[in-house]
Order: sequence, then C-alpha cells, then structure tokens
Amino acid sequence: MSYLRFASVLVVLLASLTFTAAAQHTASLAAIDNSFVQKQFGETCTLFAGPNAFRGDLNGDGIEDLVIAARCTNPLMDADEHSFVVIDPYFAFFGYGDPRLSSEFVTDDPARRSMVLLIIHGDGPEAWRSNTPKAKFVVIDLPYKQIQVKKLTLKKKTMNAIFAEEAGADQMTSVLFWDGKKYRYEPIGSSLD
Repeated sequence: MSYLRFASVLVVLLASLTFTAAAQHTASLAAIDNSFVQKQFGETCTLFAGPNAFRGDLNGDGIEDLVIAARCTNPLMDADEHSFVVIDPYFAFFGYGDPRLSSEFVTDDPARRSMVLLIIHGDGPEAWRSNTPKAKFVVIDLPYKQIQVKKLTLKKKTMNAIFAEEAGADQMTSVLFWDGKKYRYEPIGSSLD
C-alpha cells in the first residue's frame, strides 16, 4: 500500500515539474519582444512575427543561449554601442566572410535584405537574460524562411545548432553551428520536415 502511495506521489510530482518547466519556458520566451531586442541590439532591429525565439546551449558551455529571428536595417552601425559582433558565416562559406563587404551585396529578394539572426550566449545563472551576456552576434545574409534549434552530431560530438530552411525554390536546409571559436555555415540539402 505504501509503495502505491509513493508511486502516485512521484507521478504527481513529476507531472507538476514538467508543467512548471513548460510554463517557465513559455514565460521566458514571452519576455522577448521588440523592447528586449532593441535594448540588446539597437533600435534598428525588430522581431519577426510568429515563432521567432529559440533556446539551447549553442556554444557548449552548459549555459542556455538564445537565437532570435529578426530584421535589422543597419547592424554594423549599432555593433559597438550594443557590444555585439556582426558575422556572415553564409558568405564566409563561399569565401566572402567580411561583413563590411558582404553587407553591401545586393540581393534580388527585397524581403531578405534586412533578415538577421540575433544570438546571445548566456552567462551565469541568468543565462541569456543576464545584463552582461558572454557574447552577442548578429548573423547577416543567411537566407532563411524558418529556423529551429536542434541537436547536431558532427565528428561523434553532439551539440545544439541552428537549422535553417532556406528561402528559394530548391528548399535547401542548412546548419549554423559553433565550432569552438566561431559560427560556421554548412548546407545539408534537404527540407526541415
């Protein structure tokens, strides 16, 4: 009889912990709005509508990081004031990784011109919510329609990475991952579905 009581208490406890964790996840991502984005990255940045924020430990330090799908009209202008680094792993893959140059490339898709990913590497117990995050990045030129943070296994090492369904007719999927020093882009060729 006591075993059944213990088991039922354990089930109730696990269910409440799961519900609490889900509620905290939803509540913490709900705090991400345009004022949060502009405080971290400047007034030229705004959120995309729809699912726009994803959490995961991207740099492998055990602290939760944040990825935000957004638009920034001139991220190079705000980089020093808001302490972030503008990077272009997409064009770096093709040999043109200097964002001062690649940000000037003209795209034939006007909707893609200001699309960016905002990444915050968390620090301390507050993780990405910290007033002084470990690092912040603005990823330019990645042609995405939607993104997800999922597990990636690379050379027998599993890590969280950003998977992007790329814009365009060929429905390419690519991955953006932290290699220990920088973010790297790799096309992987199939849809996210």
